[in-house]
Amino acid sequence: MTFTRRFILAGATALATALPAAAQELPGNVRLVIGSTSTGGDTYQNSSIVADALAEKLGINIKVDAVGATEAFKALDRDSRGTTLMIFHDQSYLGNLYGVRGYQDIFENYTVGPTVAINPGNAYLVPKGSEYQSMDDILTAAENGERVRVAIQPGGVSEIGFSAMKNAARVRSEGSEENIVAVNTGSQSDKNQTLFDDLADVINGSIQANEQFTQLPEDDQKSMRFVWITARPATLEQAPEEGMGDTTRDQLLQYASPETSVTLDGEEDFTFDKEFFFLYNPEMDEAIVEQIDTALEEIYAEGEIQERQKASFFIPNFLPSDEAQEHLREKRSTYDEVISQISGDNS
Repeated sequence: MTFTRRFILAGATALATALPAAAQELPGNVRLVIGSTSTGGDTYQNSSIVADALAEKLGINIKVDAVGATEAFKALDRDSRGTTLMIFHDQSYLGNLYGVRGYQDIFENYTVGPTVAINPGNAYLVPKGSEYQSMDDILTAAENGERVRVAIQPGGVSEIGFSAMKNAARVRSEGSEENIVAVNTGSQSDKNQTLFDDLADVINGSIQANEQFTQLPEDDQKSMRFVWITARPATLEQAPEEGMGDTTRDQLLQYASPETSVTLDGEEDFTFDKEFFFLYNPEMDEAIVEQIDTALEEIYAEGEIQERQKASFFIPNFLPSDEAQEHLREKRSTYDEVISQISGDNS
């Protein structure tokens, strides 16, 4: 009996060693952390749409947790099992380029997963009564020695357009970039308030958050006017024809390249799409990466998620992990060059 039992156990061990381990999959309960603390913002809204679709496809539970960038990265660092995933946007690498504390190089320290959507709404606005009717007016003013104050939230998506303004001023007339100055502030409401209080001439905003103010009469203290939308025209053209609020897509396109030009290098316009994508612990099993890629590919092929995203003024943009990594590395390289060109001039 003892010999027989040993023989069976030995055989079972040999068989287990010979067979490949079962591919790891997402667990039944997943925490999806996001780089925002707001449950009303675009990161939460977009992540919820994706999480709901992915959970239904895979038959699991996914809870979106708005913990903010620092806590989200910490949570991801602690969990390589796939029970914690992250969705964020370009801030994740821009924060590192700008030297913001808590932002590591995502391409070195994490696994970049698939892209899922674009928010084409990143914009810059002036008061309706402003003497600046266009971005050309703003850059010409800087060239003429006028100080143009731009309210931003430093260190990421809000600042990259500001950096592009300074770079465009430098390309047009070297030295004039010193007249494009930052008014560093916080949330969108804080940026709006600087305009209301005449503490800034231009603010970073968004189509979603600020379009309502563009409908106010000029004599209203809170009235605003778009001067620049950073999204690529090919992205904005995919938005619903009715646009947002009382501003149609065709009207919005007037503020984007090529109708509104903010030069990158004297020949090509600067553009910026705010893209949302997954981030994973670098030790997470590759099989889970492939599982998510496959599930999302099927979800986007079915088409329902695109309707939900467009209804919230997001542009569907699925790229599997390998393509997303290449694409986002290229974006980072372009913006790194812009930031380097004007480094030290943002005070």
